[in-house]
Amino acid sequence: MGGWVGQVIGAINVVVLVVSLALEAWAFVHALMQKAEAFPAVETLQKGVWLALIGGTMLASLLFFAFGMLFAMIALIAALVYLLDVRPRIREISNGGRSW
Repeated sequence: MGGWVGQVIGAINVVVLVVSLALEAWAFVHALMQKAEAFPAVETLQKGVWLALIGGTMLASLLFFAFGMLFAMIALIAALVYLLDVRPRIREISNGGRSW
């Protein structure tokens, strides 16, 4: 696609990549800061597995962005699963249910 349509699609792809990388970085840093014992306590994957999953897909989305949005979407899904499912359960056991 050429012209302005191609430019708009390219701009949208860059915005999606930047937003997904920000969410992935947030998920990675949060997982990195948690105690390893918290992960089995909430019956999820081990800390190292989450770090490898989020970090690996984030790296793949950066390296292979030119080939399409597939890796960016996979990385975004991994980060969102962590942020929306695992993170709240870890926060609940880490600070006694307080959410701040």
